[in-house]
Amino acid sequence: MTSNATRLRAQFASGDMVIAPGAYDGITARLVEQAGFPAIYMTGAGTAATIGFPDYGLVTMSEMAENAERITRAVKVPVIADADTGYGNELNVVRTVREYERRGVAALHLEDQGFPKRCGHLDDKEIVPREDWLAKIRAAASARTNPDFTIIARTDARAKMGFDEAVTRANLALAAGADMAFVEAPQTMEEVANVPKLVRGPCLLNVVYGGKTPEIDLRDAQKMGYRLAIVPGLLFKTVMASCDDALAALKKEHRHPVPGRPMTVQQAFARVGANDWDPMRTAFREPTAKAAE
Repeated sequence: MTSNATRLRAQFASGDMVIAPGAYDGITARLVEQAGFPAIYMTGAGTAATIGFPDYGLVTMSEMAENAERITRAVKVPVIADADTGYGNELNVVRTVREYERRGVAALHLEDQGFPKRCGHLDDKEIVPREDWLAKIRAAASARTNPDFTIIARTDARAKMGFDEAVTRANLALAAGADMAFVEAPQTMEEVANVPKLVRGPCLLNVVYGGKTPEIDLRDAQKMGYRLAIVPGLLFKTVMASCDDALAALKKEHRHPVPGRPMTVQQAFARVGANDWDPMRTAFREPTAKAAE
């Protein structure tokens, strides 16, 4: 069988930019797949939020890998996962890659922040020396079992060291064995456009509403040369806003508010796989037992 890592590689080679909305659990992952997107991004910020934390590096590798596994089991499309800093040195990175790959992840990204890290669109990040990060990229590339498993090198250097240093680090990471470069948080449209021009390899664009990067039509991002766009906070923020509205309505009206889109219990369960499970209720009974029922 073709692995999702291999399928994702084929998507990158197809000519169309892959758009991967962010999911943080099985429900949101299924919604992304059902909406017709070709890949899913497991957001680290959303994963942290599910256990009650901000994106401050408070989630462990094992917690991230377990969530990745829940998501990969829920869907058939490839999953690209946040792996933060690799959770330590090169030894930890090797284990991280092995754990993610074993759990069905198709790609991950590793960043050059110190640990504990911070969301790439927050201030006061700390950046590690080049060689410390490049050693992790080399370790990640060597640790994968499937050569199609994609290693994405994320640099947050733009915020502390400037755009030129970020581009330099991206190119060094590609030379060290990364398959794709992720220059986090370019701050002007000129910088957004220049990343694919100056980086000598495939590039990822992180689309964060209200973040440091200007808003962009993703069709324009494809024309600029980006191969992958992740949209980490789309569902995470939408769900919080929708929940706030529903809870406020319940508190005010003392009645169950109408959901944003009316949905029966059966329809809700169907979105998370009930139609696959229902036939099994009787599939394993003997014909005579079925008739007696």
